Amino acid sequence: MALVTLSEVLQPALRDGRAVAGLVTLGWEDMRAFVAAAEAESLPLILQAGPGCRAHTPLPVLGKMLTWLAEQASVPVVVHLDHGYSFEECREAIDCGFSSVMFDGSRKPLAQNIEETAEIAELAHAAGISCEGEIGFVGYADGEKSAGTDPEEAARFAAETAVDAMAISVGNVHLQQDAGGRLDEQRIQAIEAVTSVPLVIHGGSGVPVDQRASLARSSHICKYNIGTELRMAFGAALRQAVNADPDRFDRVALLAETHEPMVAATRKVLRSLG
Repeated sequence: MALVTLSEVLQPALRDGRAVAGLVTLGWEDMRAFVAAAEAESLPLILQAGPGCRAHTPLPVLGKMLTWLAEQASVPVVVHLDHGYSFEECREAIDCGFSSVMFDGSRKPLAQNIEETAEIAELAHAAGISCEGEIGFVGYADGEKSAGTDPEEAARFAAETAVDAMAISVGNVHLQQDAGGRLDEQRIQAIEAVTSVPLVIHGGSGVPVDQRASLARSSHICKYNIGTELRMAFGAALRQAVNADPDRFDRVALLAETHEPMVAATRKVLRSLG
């Protein structure tokens, strides 16, 4: 269909009471499986290049791969920089054809986070693309602890940065392998009371499936980032392919056997978002 911006998929989702999947890519095999799943479900998709992906493959290469997939797809596809940590990194992603950038200043003092996010949002908007920011640090399973989003700070952040989407910390955790505790719906409602910006949940793999769908219908949460559960599906499929015949060594043949399992797992994720 087309390469589109984040706003072009999140605003209809906000209006219609659903959420869009932000799927964390690591390589060609999962990228193409994600697009195939979105086409099978006739749903828009956000392809995300996070820090791990960028450490493995340079941004200019990722830009070519992701934008090519988006342009060939029969559904709207956003090519999104996930967790950009500097102005320079976000600018490089824009130059490489990304249609959306996310700047993560959540570890910084509020005023600094606002100032830097606003600068990157201005840069993105001047290029005709979208910008996501984060207020309230989202922690990591077995790692850094979260700092929940303060509703008053969220209102100031949204107003002063002009971001198109706002990632919040409401009990979600990155790299959660199993569904953890439920999101804090009272805190979500308090944030919604002071801003109308589409909300984003990072660490979506740890959110119970029933709560994903119910919040997509009833709240301003329009985007769930999903990475860990699909990486686990990929690992299981690749392990099965390798173990089925220990004498095989051609990685193209081995990796090809991950495609159908990944499409099936991704379709299940997409359906879980209402």
